[in-house]
Amino acid sequence: MVGNVQNPDGNEEAATSETTDSIHDASQSLESDISEAADSVDEELKNLVEDLGPQSKEAELLADLQRLQAEFVNYKARVERDRDVARNSAIAEVLRAVLPALDDLSRAEAHGDLEGSPFAAVVGKLRTAGDKFGLKTFGAKGDKFDPEIHNALVQTPSAEVTENVIADVVEPGFMLGDRLLRPAMVAVHIPA
Repeated sequence: MVGNVQNPDGNEEAATSETTDSIHDASQSLESDISEAADSVDEELKNLVEDLGPQSKEAELLADLQRLQAEFVNYKARVERDRDVARNSAIAEVLRAVLPALDDLSRAEAHGDLEGSPFAAVVGKLRTAGDKFGLKTFGAKGDKFDPEIHNALVQTPSAEVTENVIADVVEPGFMLGDRLLRPAMVAVHIPA
């Protein structure tokens, strides 16, 4: 309830009307100020979105660039790894093809057939080339037998051994780094 405000002239209705008009004017003024403030905030938000839009696009482009760069680094590493695998496979196949010739030359050398002949130099050059690429021979008499890298052609029981031991080497085995090219063909003494 609105209190009675007395106008100096004593007219109560005029004072109420004036108060109502005053409240109405203040209300309209307040609504106008709120509307202007809302329009101002909307304008600021619109400007902020426009300002941040290109920054968001720049951030998005930067993220895409970083992702592409990481993919390229991974691709490059994969290509290098595949190239190394292909190179090592090619070297292994070439050396595997040369192994029978090396065996024949080693047998001839063991029988003394190469002494003083030009083939002695050829054997030395072939062994040097194999060493250059990491070709290693294995399988010597007295070594412990390993079924992973040795093929047992003959097994002979022996009371002198407590574990499987190579008794004789028929053909040496060859490895290229950690890769088995050919297992050693051996005769084995087994515990009796």
